[in-house]
Amino acid sequence: MRINEMASILNAEIITDFSDENTDINYGFASDLMSDVLAFATSESILITGLNNQQVIRTAEMMDITTVIFVRGKKPCKEIVDLAVENKLTILATDYTMFKTCGLLVINGMKGIEGND
Repeated sequence: MRINEMASILNAEIITDFSDENTDINYGFASDLMSDVLAFATSESILITGLNNQQVIRTAEMMDITTVIFVRGKKPCKEIVDLAVENKLTILATDYTMFKTCGLLVINGMKGIEGND
């Protein structure tokens, strides 16, 4: 799934975009616990979270996750955006809940990291 397609499905704002025409993301992982992201997420997934601090960007960077979607109307502050730009991370923000965000992405073809959902 392309970034523009995700943004359209989620009625999301694209805050930073480091994707290109070859960027195709097929897996998602949702958590507000960055320890779970470190334990279970993969570099092939997007990170969906309501946690709004720099630790989200640092965790995504450590896990080679290239895209973060902030949910529940959370808008990252300038420091978070600057850190994302520094690490070339794509950031989207949606007003939808985490549950609705995940559901919409799944019904539009995204898979969980287990790959057998």
